[in-house]
Amino acid sequence: MALGNSGSGDTAFHRALERVIFNNRGIVMVFFAIVTVAMAFFASQLRVDAGFMKQIPREHPYMSTFVEYMAEFGGANRVLVAVVAKDGDIFDQQYMATLENVTKDVMAMEATDDARVRSLFTPNTRFVEVVEDGFSGGNVIPDTFSPNVEGYTASPEDFDRIRGNIVKANILGRLVARDWSATMVWAELIPEDQAPGGKLDYQVIGDQLEGIRAKYENDQYSVHIIGFAKMVDDIADGAASVVIFFAITIAFTWLLLFIYSTSAKLATLTVFASFVAVIWMLGALRLLGYGIDPMNMLTPFLIFAIAVSHGEQMINRFRGEIFFGGMEDGSPEELRQRHGISPLEAAKASFRMLLIPGTVALAAGCIGFATIMLIEIQMVRELAITATVGVGLTVLTNLVLLPVLLSYTTLRNMEKKREFRLRQLTQFDKVWAVLSRLSKPGPAAIVVVAGVAIWFFAEAHGDKVMIGDAESGVAELRPESRFNQDAAQITQRFALGIDTINVIVETSPDACTNYRVMEVIDRLSWHLANVEGVQQVISLPMAAKIANAGWNEGNVRWRELPRVPDNLRTATQSFETDTGLLNADCSVMPVTVFLADHKATTIDRVVKAIKDFREAEAENVAGIRTVLGLAEDAAIPDLDRTGIREKLAEAHMAAMNDPTAPALNVVNPRIGTGNVGVMAAINDEVREQEHIMLWLLYAAVFVMCLLSFKNPLAAACIVLPLILVTELGHSLMVELDIGMKVNTLTVVALGVGIGVDYAIYIFARMREAMLSGKTLSESYFIALKTTGIAIFYTALTLAVGVATWILSDLKFQADMGLMLTFLFVVNMVAAIVFLPALCRFLLRPTEKDTWKPPA
Repeated sequence: MALGNSGSGDTAFHRALERVIFNNRGIVMVFFAIVTVAMAFFASQLRVDAGFMKQIPREHPYMSTFVEYMAEFGGANRVLVAVVAKDGDIFDQQYMATLENVTKDVMAMEATDDARVRSLFTPNTRFVEVVEDGFSGGNVIPDTFSPNVEGYTASPEDFDRIRGNIVKANILGRLVARDWSATMVWAELIPEDQAPGGKLDYQVIGDQLEGIRAKYENDQYSVHIIGFAKMVDDIADGAASVVIFFAITIAFTWLLLFIYSTSAKLATLTVFASFVAVIWMLGALRLLGYGIDPMNMLTPFLIFAIAVSHGEQMINRFRGEIFFGGMEDGSPEELRQRHGISPLEAAKASFRMLLIPGTVALAAGCIGFATIMLIEIQMVRELAITATVGVGLTVLTNLVLLPVLLSYTTLRNMEKKREFRLRQLTQFDKVWAVLSRLSKPGPAAIVVVAGVAIWFFAEAHGDKVMIGDAESGVAELRPESRFNQDAAQITQRFALGIDTINVIVETSPDACTNYRVMEVIDRLSWHLANVEGVQQVISLPMAAKIANAGWNEGNVRWRELPRVPDNLRTATQSFETDTGLLNADCSVMPVTVFLADHKATTIDRVVKAIKDFREAEAENVAGIRTVLGLAEDAAIPDLDRTGIREKLAEAHMAAMNDPTAPALNVVNPRIGTGNVGVMAAINDEVREQEHIMLWLLYAAVFVMCLLSFKNPLAAACIVLPLILVTELGHSLMVELDIGMKVNTLTVVALGVGIGVDYAIYIFARMREAMLSGKTLSESYFIALKTTGIAIFYTALTLAVGVATWILSDLKFQADMGLMLTFLFVVNMVAAIVFLPALCRFLLRPTEKDTWKPPA
């Protein structure tokens, strides 16, 4: 199959574009200068912009439940502040004074929803007990207990009374540590759309929480804080070191470019053009109305890496033109006889020859990164837009600005640099000669078979990658970070943590007096309490059983749900809506599940248990069909969708107006609120879109290569090594216990987009030689000889730059540094090893290739 002529670098289109740019170099330089200054101004206005609602996939069924019930039962944006007595005794006046002050300070925060703050000192923490005349209750902390009032001295009897009230309130393990060594302040933040400006400033909230810690933590007490707001603040603080790593990356990049080119000018111009691309991207981000999300802090690094990759190819070609007047093929003696051309002509030639392969690689990256927008999460879409815009701008900075800058560049010591380049071209000839044999039929067959075998095992092992978090703490932070240490302390001392999921059980109004409904919810609670990884379950039926026993002298034999409606009403009437156990008309009763962690395996087990229970309730499913007016064999709609509750209310009213109607005993459990509900939805979204996104990325690369090289088999030669390396990347994630999450998935996709550059540039140079009549093996040798060292240095430059991330305070950045280092290096190896072998069988299977490398 013919290779086609597109992209030879000498078409009418190339010449016309070259004239427009290089005949107006001064205007081009002024344009870039003005735009860069303007973009730098806008970039300076960027602020960290994190949002809880930005992280949720709003179209997911779980999240429709989340949004619908967030106002009634709270969302997942919760903060827990634990005050620990280091001597293990909380029954001390000074400790209680500290807890009261911490509670007041948390409530005083502007972002806190005061009605949803709970601690021993809030009025919504009450107890109920059985007395001679029936029930009695009150606040766990009596009104007479005032530890902060001057002159007040608490007595041992006061603390005995508080201890008893804690037991009666059944809050041990929740607001009070199981070993009585700590207490908890539990706060819910106001919805983001109710905050000033329509968003919460999580760094301000985090700083306020740190202020509380600093104020009350001392030799006697320690303060531990967890929650989304604190996590974002800690990640943002860690991300501040990104600037340092960016500077280190730039320094390493410049140094390696200088070693490669022996020219400070060429190294500086390449880094400068790449840095301009980053400035333009950041400025564009501000103009689009976005900020920098802490989870997207790595995107500027990746844009810089992409720009450097293409810039290195440009200076490589420029050196060939300025030293030898064209492609650097031939022996050293032949090259010494050739003459270089002026910087202007060299820049024009480099522009012409790299316009198509460079644009193809960058356009493929743009389209590929745009596919990330398939994930319907605002944060991810912002990242996709950021990356797409950044890569698109790189076309201008590296394929227009850099060649124009090079056209003004006069190198000193030309003969010395020319001789150095000759040594570069020949010192690896033996290596290139060995590698060129990979394009011969025999070795090529072995390489292809080996590639298929590696892919088979990598794909099988890569399928084991965990969707979601693979570790118990916050994966973005290191295990020794303060946040993860605080989370471990709270999990160890309490029977709950930040990891909760609420099953929103919808039913008919006044279901609190319906035994059959309450019994189903009770069985669901028991079912979930026995799932591995669940620490505690709270629901209205469980509380009603305790109340029923209280009405019967506290006898545990009466800890059952009353079957008589009046008795059931008596058992539930003392529970108000602020307990979070029911809504105003008792048509919704959440089952709150506290998990030991948010590992993907834990979440999957709990979600499966909920779905299994729901499907096992055949009678209930039949009841929902009746309420919805469906036939017995009709498919039931997703129970997590909205709308069933309204039908239940309508059926209830109809039953109320018809004395002959049967009792309505239908419940609709919906997975919804709580941070684990959000994580479950995100994991589902990643699981659903992961393969689609990657295959669309491959398709984008394939189509762009097809349009450029006019040959589907040539496009396949470039894409297949990319697929192999991606599967190897998944295998590495399995080995490193890195879960496939939204941020890791996008970084892997970005890494794939960068990795394809190597194959495109090698094939473009091979194709240039093949079009001149050379065999595949000779063309491959020429490609390696002229661009192989540039490919190697590019991979080394990128790998060294991101490898420094391993030292970052952010575990996520360290993990991604390791991942990207692997992807950059292995993509380079795959392009060099597998590309020629595939070309042999897909492009020239019948060619009689007798060419032999020079001795």
